[in-house]
This record gives sequence, C-alpha cells and structure tokens, in this order.
Amino acid sequence: MLKKMIKTGLAVSLFMFASYSFAVGLGYESLKAVQPTQDPDKVEVIEFFWYGCPHCYQFEPEIEAWKATLPDNVKFIRQPAVFSDLWGKHARAYFTAEVLGVVDKVHADFFHAIQVKKEKLASENDLANFFVAHGVDKAAFHDAYNSFIVDTKMRQAKAMGSRYGISGVPALVVNGKYLVNGRSAGDKGGMIKVVNELIAQESQ
Repeated sequence: MLKKMIKTGLAVSLFMFASYSFAVGLGYESLKAVQPTQDPDKVEVIEFFWYGCPHCYQFEPEIEAWKATLPDNVKFIRQPAVFSDLWGKHARAYFTAEVLGVVDKVHADFFHAIQVKKEKLASENDLANFFVAHGVDKAAFHDAYNSFIVDTKMRQAKAMGSRYGISGVPALVVNGKYLVNGRSAGDKGGMIKVVNELIAQESQ
C-alpha cells in the first residue's frame, strides 16, 4: 500500500502526525548509520519536505519563525524528498531556485500555488512561467533547470531518503544522527521542541 501511495504521488505524509507510543521524553529515532554533515563545526538540521504535502505547507510558517531563533552554530538545510516522479519534478524546481538564488523569493509562493491554487507545476514550461512571474529570466530558468549541478542535486536527493531513513514528510534530521517526525514527536510543535533539545545536546 505504501509503495502504491508513493508511486502515485499521494501524500505519504498523511500518517506522519498520528500518535504512536514511544519512550516518554524521547521524541526522536537514532539513524541506523550516522551521516556526514556539511560543516563539522556546525549543528546541522535538515528539513525533508514536499511541496505537495499539506502538513509541510502548514509547518512552513512555524519553520520560518523557528529559523529566526536558531543560534549561530546551527546550519539549517532544506531538502526536498523524492519518492516519485511528481516529487522529483517539485524537487528539481527547488534546486533550480537554489542555483538561481531565488529560494526566498519563490519558496512560500510555490507552496501556495500547489496547496491553495491547486496548480500542478509539474512541466518545465509551467515551472518556467512560474519563475518568470517571480522576476526570473526565462532563458536563465531553462539553463539552470537543465544544468549539471541541478542534475547532480537530483541524483543525491533520490538517494537521501533511504540513507536518512525517511518514510514520510515533514521530517527533520539533526546532525546526521537523529530523525524527528510526527510519529516520534507527536505533532509539529513537538518536533520543534525535540529538535531544540537535540541542538542543545549536540552543541555541548
């Protein structure tokens, strides 16, 4: 059933905020294998998300507010998850925005377009029109969208789900060691609380 949900692009995230019984006060799962971080001098927090996930959309304002409170020793990284062709198309759009330096300009609006306006934004042409409406040169969009660096980011993204034990979104990984999601932490507020505790622990 899960494989069918992933293949069809349905919100595999829907089960992530259900209540499960975990050890009291734990709120996270340890990764089977510790993953390397980009900067060993920073505490790294990776947010796995999908633009088509309603929970990720609801979580986004809380993530933005929380990011503003993070200490200087924390490095926050957004990471689009790729579990199907549709997820991959949205991930490619995010990586294109990264290459063009317009993530802050388009990220929230991309969520809004998909979640509220119900736009698919799956074809290269539709994505080009979206980026152009946000001030990006059309030729520059196509160059970035089809660039080697975006292709590389896509290959890496496809492998990250299994590496980090991600089975749904939203999910947060702290310092390549701990996975925090709705199943382990209970809800979005619980996720942030647990991540803050892990950041404090990893900062010692």
